[in-house]
Amino acid sequence: MKRVLVMCLAACLLLAGCANWMDGSYISITPHQQQSGQPQMGSLQAENYQQLRQALDELTENGVQSNIIYVPGYDMKTVKTDMQNAVRSVTEENPIAAYAVEKIDWELGTNGGKAAIAVNISYLHDRAEIIKIRRTGDLTMVDVWIQAELKNASSGVVLYFKDYQNVDFAQMVEDYAFQNPQHVMECPEVTVNVYPKWGSDRVVELKFTYQNSRDTLREMHKQVSPLFTSAVLFVSGNRTGMEKYSQLYSFLMMDSDEFRVETSNTPAYSLLRHHVGDIKALATMYAAMCREAKLSCQVISGTKNGEPWYWNLIEDGGIYYHVDILDCRAAGDFEVRLDEQMSGYVWDYSAFPASLGE
Repeated sequence: MKRVLVMCLAACLLLAGCANWMDGSYISITPHQQQSGQPQMGSLQAENYQQLRQALDELTENGVQSNIIYVPGYDMKTVKTDMQNAVRSVTEENPIAAYAVEKIDWELGTNGGKAAIAVNISYLHDRAEIIKIRRTGDLTMVDVWIQAELKNASSGVVLYFKDYQNVDFAQMVEDYAFQNPQHVMECPEVTVNVYPKWGSDRVVELKFTYQNSRDTLREMHKQVSPLFTSAVLFVSGNRTGMEKYSQLYSFLMMDSDEFRVETSNTPAYSLLRHHVGDIKALATMYAAMCREAKLSCQVISGTKNGEPWYWNLIEDGGIYYHVDILDCRAAGDFEVRLDEQMSGYVWDYSAFPASLGE
């Protein structure tokens, strides 16, 4: 959130009609009264560049808008140049400042007879947003956090990496949505911003953009969840693996006379609630149901007669079989095929187990 603050400290300086600090005139600084809800920092002091930079790091990482840094022991010949360099350094190199800070203004003067710097910071992302940044060096935890935000149809997540690695976050989101259509009602468009552009420590901002509102997607999930659970219960009991595969197909294609082959940006909801979906939605939803029922089922992406196509590979008794849901619907029954029966289909044969039969 962009904030434009009226700096009481700067106002005091202007009203004093003071000359330049380096000309030898001392400005009287009145401590700024923090706004309600803003963090209160204790007295900060710096006697050299490193301490000055550390003070700015502390202020920006805590979302402080205004504060005073005392510099009584500082070499006044270098303090102005050091402050300029410290501001540039913190906004360009500190990951949180690079992400959150819009501008840092400052004035040199005195407070209570002590040399001091009045600092005012404007933020693009406020203290509440800074607090929400998740810190990690473990990509496993990143997976967990991203999945939680996707399930909740959130607008995104901000991550702080201690040892940044180049990761295709957009692909990570797409893969999870593909494998878990029962949890992710709509796969969002992903925007990735990294702060700063270099360094081992970085902040990564992931923004998720949906075509449907968050409330709508949550309501869809409420309606899909019991249907998905019913599908799993539908195949419970003492049945063979192939019988369960067949019954899950029957559940998915229930009321198949009403089924329409159309692409939807909310595949699970459209398929289970309105009998609308394309071959990708059918294959991914069937695989999700099978996995939930403890059945082995993979989704194969390839071509059929030269057209992009999706189908499933199931396993029963140590033998793998291909299942094309739309072909089963056209035939009016659940059918499985071996590799030699997949005429017209092309896929990455090395990526999946061979289906050779007995």
